[in-house]
Amino acid sequence: MSPFLGPLDPDGCVPAHQQTRLSAFLMSAHGAQARQLAVALPWSLRDGWQVELHSQYCREIEILSLIGRATAWVSDPTLAFMIWQWETAWLPRPAHEVADQSLALLIDLAAFGHAVHSVIRPAALLPEFEPHNNPFALAMKRIEFESGRLMQAQIVFLKSQQLVPVRDAVSAAVERRHVQVRELWDAMLKGMEIETSGRHHLAPAYQLKSAMAAIPTKIIESAKQ
Repeated sequence: MSPFLGPLDPDGCVPAHQQTRLSAFLMSAHGAQARQLAVALPWSLRDGWQVELHSQYCREIEILSLIGRATAWVSDPTLAFMIWQWETAWLPRPAHEVADQSLALLIDLAAFGHAVHSVIRPAALLPEFEPHNNPFALAMKRIEFESGRLMQAQIVFLKSQQLVPVRDAVSAAVERRHVQVRELWDAMLKGMEIETSGRHHLAPAYQLKSAMAAIPTKIIESAKQ
């Protein structure tokens, strides 16, 4: 098994079937994030956090548009079942032990977004000699860059004073979403015979701390290589 996409086709590009499989996963995950953000957004923006939600929603739409246009799509009969499996996993799951259901859903939304943006590293899959002007390669690099920016906003919310009373529930929600996204990401890569080393995982920057003392989160951290 190789740690990279490829071998490259005669034009020096990632094979279309690999582009299709990877992009389908990314569109499923980012599409779910965009849909959930759209539902969470109010009709009029009154608070700062609502403005941030709107900004995240717009960036997710941009990512989806970029993937759709930069990918060389081909038919993949196995995607029907895989997409069903992915979409089922992304369904909202309110954080446990949070009485306010609206807040519980927002916690899960932020936890899911943080997992998507920190666990998935599409640019790390690109071969070393992938042409720098290739649309697919440029799109994967752009997505990884934007994910880093989006992740920071989710960290601010997850560590906010508003969530101090439910810190354990927040920690559990983040851990659950990280494990879920990582398992499906690794399974997708193995299906393309790509070795799932820690190099494909971005070590989560999320680290919960209560007002009094740090609380361990048990999130698996992968070493950057």
